[in-house]
Amino acid sequence: MSARLDASPTPIATSTPPPVQLDHPIDPLDLLEGLPEIPPYDEIGPVDARALSKTLFERLESLEEGTHEHAYVRNTLVELNLALVKFAASRFRSRSEPMEDIIQVGTIGLIKAIDRFELSRGVEFPTFAMPTIIGEIKRFFRDTSWSVRVPRRLQELRLDLAKAGDELAQQLDRAPTVAELAERLGISSEEVVEGMAASNAYTASSLDAQPEEDDSEGALADRIGYEDHGLEGIEYIESLKPLIASLPSRDRKILSLRFVANMTQSEIGEELGISQMHVSRLLSRTLVRLRKGLTVEE
Repeated sequence: MSARLDASPTPIATSTPPPVQLDHPIDPLDLLEGLPEIPPYDEIGPVDARALSKTLFERLESLEEGTHEHAYVRNTLVELNLALVKFAASRFRSRSEPMEDIIQVGTIGLIKAIDRFELSRGVEFPTFAMPTIIGEIKRFFRDTSWSVRVPRRLQELRLDLAKAGDELAQQLDRAPTVAELAERLGISSEEVVEGMAASNAYTASSLDAQPEEDDSEGALADRIGYEDHGLEGIEYIESLKPLIASLPSRDRKILSLRFVANMTQSEIGEELGISQMHVSRLLSRTLVRLRKGLTVEE
């Protein structure tokens, strides 16, 4: 059973079975001779994969980019080293993003590492590639996973605070204070508070999310504020105060009896010793004066 890569880029597999050792060791030179067929990648163990990768990198340096041979060798290196991506992606399994997306992003980092790797540096490829793969995954979380876009400085500060918080919590056996976090990171307490506030933008809760079992409140949508129409009246009241204060005392008395004591015009007339018609005329005149005063104020 065998598989051959085409010259054009092929989709990256994301569900490869665990590698197993071959019954007979692979001679990488035999596999590369004339670019023959390569055994299925799930049948190549880690030791053989590393040896084959080294020989493939030697061959890749001598090939011209864009040729059939270059694409064949490059794609083979990607398939052989997907285990590095899966290992790096497993560190982020607690995140809410699908593991398939994390693996795809990590594969981009693997491809970048393959394109940049040089055998002359004397470094093993896994050692060289892992920081690039993890960096690509972290960049994915930093740039695309925030519910609300915040400056990159605050995104990086959130990661630093999370790391420092975990370390201090283990040392102190309690949650660290703002001052302790600031001292650990060499920043001010105000910056720590700012970073903590920015962390709230990383995830968002649905307005329809149901409360916890021990939460007596309803859904978040049921707890948000509502429009208070009474607020509009506050502005008018504050504008009327100086206008009412400038009225004659009898007019102020009539207003108070009518709109505060809720007395009828007849009752006001009896209270002041005047007729109901006179009360009506005075009240109408006062209201017209107040309306004009509000219009001028606006």
